[in-house]
Amino acid sequence: MTAPPAREARLAGLRRLRGLMRKEAVQIVRDPSSIIIAFVLPALLLFLFGFAVTLDARNLGVAVVVESPTEETASFTAFFQGSGYFAPRFYTERKPAEAALLRGEVQGVVVLAQAFPEALAREGGAAIQVIADGTDANTGNLFLGYVNNVWRDWLAYRALAGAGGAAEPVRAEPRIWFNPEVESHHFLVPGLLAIIMTITGALLTALLVAREYDRGTIEGLLATRARIGEILIGKLVPTFLLGMGGVAVNTAMAVWLFGVPFRGSFWVLAGASALFMAAALGMGLLISTLAKNQFVAGQVTIMVGFMPAFLLSDFVFNLAGTPGWVQAISYAIAARYFIAILKTVFLAGDVWAVILPNSLALFAMAAVLLALARALTRRRLE
Repeated sequence: MTAPPAREARLAGLRRLRGLMRKEAVQIVRDPSSIIIAFVLPALLLFLFGFAVTLDARNLGVAVVVESPTEETASFTAFFQGSGYFAPRFYTERKPAEAALLRGEVQGVVVLAQAFPEALAREGGAAIQVIADGTDANTGNLFLGYVNNVWRDWLAYRALAGAGGAAEPVRAEPRIWFNPEVESHHFLVPGLLAIIMTITGALLTALLVAREYDRGTIEGLLATRARIGEILIGKLVPTFLLGMGGVAVNTAMAVWLFGVPFRGSFWVLAGASALFMAAALGMGLLISTLAKNQFVAGQVTIMVGFMPAFLLSDFVFNLAGTPGWVQAISYAIAARYFIAILKTVFLAGDVWAVILPNSLALFAMAAVLLALARALTRRRLE
């Protein structure tokens, strides 16, 4: 008794699909470039970016000018030494301190004028002069903020010690949620995972079809009875598993090497990563289908994948301060949605109000990109 034609056709399709996936897996094993892109490149990028990219300012050079040294000024300057944010240099005159600022040896100058000790005893209080290097706006703002913190801490210390001044009628007790240590690595490293996955995921598939054209094997592949959908699935499934293996390695590095807290569910992270990987693979496959050349496909992937993901994903640059048209463009970047999920899962936990809408956006983008790649892939070589 023979099987029905429809069932026999399905079984034949499954056998073809299994053979295509086995072929792609063997090709991945034989070609070390795919292993390097999936595992070595992401680990290397995460290691380099994770240690090199930081928004924390530590050991800022500050020139502290004390024109009339007293016990009060010594108490104040001691707070600079113990703050952990400054590497102070002490002067008795302004000119050498300003010269150090001009040479770039310090990031700012704090001046306690000659009248500072007497002014402390008066009702109006004393003032200090703060000069910050504004060539780097971010570091300059951090410098001013740190000096203000030292100043407030010293005034609170004097009030508690009864050394003068009234206690503050209202005292702020700040609480920072999700990242109490205010460590930039804790939100930069999860963002780096998305940027790196964008590069590696798109590169893995950007070279798939283009490699067949470069090697001249595309004719033999298209001459088989396999359908276009089966050919693409046969290529995508092994690559998807390879990419997810790279995600697991990067996640382990983020938690154990960089100490990023992980407060969410592993399965939520795995599901979101799978959606984003599908979107990245879809983009790479679309580029590969159109480029038909490995070099061109690789260059286009870097330009279309890495640059927009780095600049328009809310990774480092806050999109809320950008023009409306820039924010509108950013909604077409898959990394924007994945970074929101990563930061939430790592630092806050399973916040479904963030996870669900961003996951739906990733699903829609993956579906559109894969559908476009399927529609634009033809059995003809022209």
